[in-house]
Amino acid sequence: MRRVYVSSSGFQNLKTTSEKFGVCKQEMLQKRNAVLVDGVILNGPIMDSKAGEKFVEEACKIIMEDVVQKADDVTEKVCEWQAPEMLKQILDLEMRDTGECHQKILQLCRDVIKYSVKTNHPRFFNQLYAGIDYYSLVARFITEALNPSVYTYEVSPVFLLVEEAVIKKMIEFIGWEEGDGIFNPGGSVSNMYAMNLARYKFCPEIKEKGLSSLPRLVLFASEECHYSMKKAASFLGIGTENVYFIKTDERGKMIPEELEKQVQRTRKEGSAPFLVCATAGTTVLGAFDPLDKIADICEKHGLWLHVDASWGGSALISRKHRRLLHGIHRSNSVAWNPHKMLLAGIQCCALLVKDNSGLLKKCYSAEAAYLFQQDKFYDVSYDTGDKSIQCSRRPDAFKFWLMWKALGTTGLEERVNRALALARYLVEEIKKREGFQLLLEPEYANICFWYIPPSLRKMEDGPEFWQKLHQVAPIIKERMMKKGSMMLGYQPHRGKVNFFRQVVISPQVSREDMDFLLDEIELLAKDL
Repeated sequence: MRRVYVSSSGFQNLKTTSEKFGVCKQEMLQKRNAVLVDGVILNGPIMDSKAGEKFVEEACKIIMEDVVQKADDVTEKVCEWQAPEMLKQILDLEMRDTGECHQKILQLCRDVIKYSVKTNHPRFFNQLYAGIDYYSLVARFITEALNPSVYTYEVSPVFLLVEEAVIKKMIEFIGWEEGDGIFNPGGSVSNMYAMNLARYKFCPEIKEKGLSSLPRLVLFASEECHYSMKKAASFLGIGTENVYFIKTDERGKMIPEELEKQVQRTRKEGSAPFLVCATAGTTVLGAFDPLDKIADICEKHGLWLHVDASWGGSALISRKHRRLLHGIHRSNSVAWNPHKMLLAGIQCCALLVKDNSGLLKKCYSAEAAYLFQQDKFYDVSYDTGDKSIQCSRRPDAFKFWLMWKALGTTGLEERVNRALALARYLVEEIKKREGFQLLLEPEYANICFWYIPPSLRKMEDGPEFWQKLHQVAPIIKERMMKKGSMMLGYQPHRGKVNFFRQVVISPQVSREDMDFLLDEIELLAKDL
């Protein structure tokens, strides 16, 4: 390495060097006591803080004007549809050798907002998340600005304490006297954690010895379970063929008697059953498995009971609707996503565990000496990062905590109750309207229905009718997206042709939005 000290009068000798690295002569002359190391001039920060602060200020103004202030404006489009190739041209996605001016970057920010789907819009019904919570949003601004990582108390004291407090409160709502938990990047990851934890509990030696000495492990989940269970089984080396899917009834609930049969079958096969995954709020139909009866079977056979309550867990906040999860206190672990019904902002997902003996840490710890030193000057039990398979981890609990502090439990409860009341209103309106047909009476916020256009209403029920009806929802979806009036999901499911799944979540949604949804479907399909 060559180090050269340069006085202010000697900068002319570095003209060639300065030009090579793109540093103008005037800027060079302003430097004092510069050091040249490996061809790089070291003299103060490389960034212009004042210009950066101005850019942030102007960008925040755009966010306020184009996102936050328009969040509840139904006259705005939900989306500004563009085909992929056209959108590539509009956004100018190429990254170049030289940077672009702030004004151009700010225009890019405006374009990104314009052509993104407005999930905050009152008429965005497409997914199991929607709407905007202002407290959660501010919490995200804070954490993005601070850029913390939640693994040790020394680098993230506030956010570790916040996560501990939120987990403790969520455990209370499940009905456990004690427990443990951790926030994860998605309910799918929480389900994978639970599967691995159940396997570790069943055979702790797997952590060090691996799969080679294990019997054939089998787990059980309903036919309506989230696809993350198959992915987790594949990822963990259990194998998707060793996920036994249990039959469900017409409402999508696991049939306990079928579970009992399958458990006995695995015993006769010489396999080792270790886990049952029940679902509280299935993705499509919004079904809640009978947890008490499933818990009876798990206790009888010594199986770990995990409840995927990623979608339905927020009903625990409501004294009126928590009955949907009756028996959840008998589970060993629960996945619960506050970013769904409670609007905590993506991602906000907790895995909660009944065991409080340090099972999470025993299962996942690697005892990295450069992070988790045991001779620190503070209580190292607050260094909770070794409970996670991640190293860097976002402080996702903070946005839920700040929102909870602002609204209180009663405010969160009101959100759940209102969403389910709006869902009930929509169901009753669907029953009144010609051409709309429910698949089933919902018990949660998932309203599944067909729209039968006038041309099909007098057609005889048969294969041709269902084939034609299958084509209706995709056409309506295309038209609503290109118009930008709303977004509503559709899918085929378990032998049924394409139908709409409407989900009520956002507190910005009104009764008028429910009426608009039905009116708009009729309008978009009037020529079908």
